[in-house]
Amino acid sequence: MKILIVIDQFEHSNNGTTISARRFAKGLQDAGNAVYVVSTGNQENEYKFNLKEMPLPPGISHLVKSQGMSFAIPNTEILEKAISSVDIVHFYMPFFISKAGLKICQKLNVPHTAAFHVQPENITYSIGLGTKTIVNDMIYTHYRDSFFNKFTHIHCPSNFIANELKNHGYTANLHVISNGVDDNFKYYSKEKLPEFKDKFVITMIGRYSNEKRQDILIDAVSKSKYANKIQLVLAGKGPKEEKYKKLGEKLENKPVLKFYHQEDLINLLKSTDLYVHSADAEIEAISCIEAFACGNVPIIADSPNSATRQFALIPQSLFEAGSSTSLAKKIDFWIENDDYRKEMEIKYSQSAERYRLKNSIIKMEEMFKDAIRECKKRE
Repeated sequence: MKILIVIDQFEHSNNGTTISARRFAKGLQDAGNAVYVVSTGNQENEYKFNLKEMPLPPGISHLVKSQGMSFAIPNTEILEKAISSVDIVHFYMPFFISKAGLKICQKLNVPHTAAFHVQPENITYSIGLGTKTIVNDMIYTHYRDSFFNKFTHIHCPSNFIANELKNHGYTANLHVISNGVDDNFKYYSKEKLPEFKDKFVITMIGRYSNEKRQDILIDAVSKSKYANKIQLVLAGKGPKEEKYKKLGEKLENKPVLKFYHQEDLINLLKSTDLYVHSADAEIEAISCIEAFACGNVPIIADSPNSATRQFALIPQSLFEAGSSTSLAKKIDFWIENDDYRKEMEIKYSQSAERYRLKNSIIKMEEMFKDAIRECKKRE
């Protein structure tokens, strides 16, 4: 198949959606498909169509950049050239270039599908309204009416988000397909990096943003009975970095805040004793799967706005969302039960196999083929 991915940002891996798009693009290529991309950027080749980045007012720009995102300026000529030469178009975001691209698909009768990656809470937490259900519902409704209900097939990374869409009146066929974990993330024997020798390493991977709640994790470590032996590592980057550095000053061992590329991330996960995912809002959280695929027992927030709690195999892997006291107790439990933790490391690693990228690629191809068949029937 000739597949076109339409996404505002593709070249820089600084948000989960972009990382997912890049992973799927490579996986689809490896499976024998020709994959083309329309996005902002400077990469010049036969598979990439470049658009200019949209300038935004300072206040809005700060909000967008805080999520590691940008918007592309729609260019009808470029979009039409890209869309007219492929078998299927897959849209990642419900924003300006996707809306323009959708109209061209409809005009040219080109099959098209969408992905749901922008959880309303990603926006509302950034402006202090994350817990306001009415505001989140309004965003779901806007997405639905302005974009998603014009599709017959939508990729949902989790059952959680598929149920949210059903509950908000989305009418498309909802394909639950994990964003997929790379085969390089697998069970390794523990091998501590020199700087973490003699420390109990707790890791969390994720953007430093309001909804990820790394502040809860920092506070929980300070409350642990074993705070003096814990080395906290917050892998990522984002607008809350300076705040979290300051919060971390109260810990006996200063936390490491650093962005890790894949090879270094795998080495970090080999050194990790316990993984925590404290986010209040997640559509899936591929970083959590990567962690337990490498044999790290997770402790996950039981937030009703997060799909990540689906990964917990036992109650000891869940804590009360927003409660550093609850999290501290779970951390202490796993430190005190070393043999049980090692037993569960194997079980968690085995449970990651169902989320392998190769399985997700097969399901994505099936969705694309369904959309193509439907389009041909309408001709």
